[in-house]
Amino acid sequence: MTEAMYYILLALLEPNHGYQLMQAVGTVSHGRVKMGPGTLYGVLTRMVKDGLIVVVNNDGRRKTYAITDAGKEALKQEFARLEAMIRDSIEMGL
Repeated sequence: MTEAMYYILLALLEPNHGYQLMQAVGTVSHGRVKMGPGTLYGVLTRMVKDGLIVVVNNDGRRKTYAITDAGKEALKQEFARLEAMIRDSIEMGL
């Protein structure tokens, strides 16, 4: 999972639309990740196709996205993978 995917899923624990989602990614990453519209909409399209998120509202001007159960599971698995990487680093004295 890419960093962009991880933070989008994390931000979508609360449903959001595009612009709001870009802001939410910045918030949940404490400003470390800044995502432009090209990256955001490319990742959103892929994640909808993969069943990780769904469009819950489309008023023609904007789409509101929400995480699916499969997306939550993928987020949990990625968190566990990252946690294991940190443990490995600590064990090696980093």
